[in-house]
Amino acid sequence: MTALISDRAGLDAFCRTLAGVPYVTVDTEFMRDRTYWPQLCLVQVASPAAAVAIDPLAPDMDLALLYAVMNDSSILKVFHAARQDIEIFYNATGKVPAPIFDTQVAAMVCGFGESASYETLAAKLAGAHIDKTSRFTDWSHRPLTERQLKYAIADVAHLRMVYDKLSAQLDRTDRHGWLDEEMAVLTDPATYRLAPADAWKRLKVRSSNRRMLALVRELAAWRETAAQQRDLPRSRIIRDEALLEIAAHAPATIDELARTRGLGRGFAEGRFGGEVLAVVARVAKLPESDYPMPVPRRDLPQGIGPLVELLRVLLKLRCEEHHVAAKLVADSEDLELIAGDDAAPVRALHGWRAEIFGKDAIDLKHGRLALTAAGKRIKLVRTAGATAVAQ
Repeated sequence: MTALISDRAGLDAFCRTLAGVPYVTVDTEFMRDRTYWPQLCLVQVASPAAAVAIDPLAPDMDLALLYAVMNDSSILKVFHAARQDIEIFYNATGKVPAPIFDTQVAAMVCGFGESASYETLAAKLAGAHIDKTSRFTDWSHRPLTERQLKYAIADVAHLRMVYDKLSAQLDRTDRHGWLDEEMAVLTDPATYRLAPADAWKRLKVRSSNRRMLALVRELAAWRETAAQQRDLPRSRIIRDEALLEIAAHAPATIDELARTRGLGRGFAEGRFGGEVLAVVARVAKLPESDYPMPVPRRDLPQGIGPLVELLRVLLKLRCEEHHVAAKLVADSEDLELIAGDDAAPVRALHGWRAEIFGKDAIDLKHGRLALTAAGKRIKLVRTAGATAVAQ
């Protein structure tokens, strides 16, 4: 049988075996289709010597000992695509597990592409084939099948070798420091705080109408609070499209609200409808000074498009040479900013990113570096006054 821990005594015994281990690999299975907060259904943990699944839904289970391991600074916690897993631990304890190592980010640093999947890394680094048929199973249903448990534990079992191989490659290339910035974001509690006052920012509204923006802000805050209090997905309260339409038209009556696409009279006449109209009325009384400022439009200078494309070619070339994912170095917005400003506030012009791309980008802008074709390859041609060495 697969190792399944379903009581406090079993968890206590397993956690005692973790004393002194350098790292554990961690994964979670959860459900959030019908809830706002993710419902933790299974936790998989592997040390160098053992791999287990822990059932948080078992009647005689207390995860306090597991949470203590997550907060033990002497044990490295290894995840793949860690953000959602860490969010679960943060919601449960108010703390972010630390220190952590995200194999997806490490894979980008090591040249495995933009967003290397766990299946890809397991195959290439651990020689393992992952059976994905249980991925979208109902993890809240009990009892769990042996097939589900094997699938779940395989994730952390193979992750050990994936971590070992990536860590060794980072040692060889002296790139552990390249991960620091990404890990800092993942270990920052602010990354996981779901403040209703900031909920409107995820909608990314590009309007210059400040009154509409104020309505988006207040409606999004209302929806976030309502969803959290009722433990319902945001879309079960009101969908993004309807929220934005209400913000655009500012309905003042039930009849006007009922004409919003996707809502109808039932919503308008119900409790939520009354609360929405109250938000609209409250915003109508706000002074304009309380309205949020629109995001400034950033129009590219005329004729700069070709330069942005040259920078994109340079980025791809340099990242292929250094075996690092371009996404980790710069994105399209960064390239546009660099094209318009030598001192653009982008990370591509600082630290290791500047060494492999940023300095060359500035040289390319000012004619100190050129791109040319040699057969099927693009080459860099250095001219006088360059600040970096072309490869």
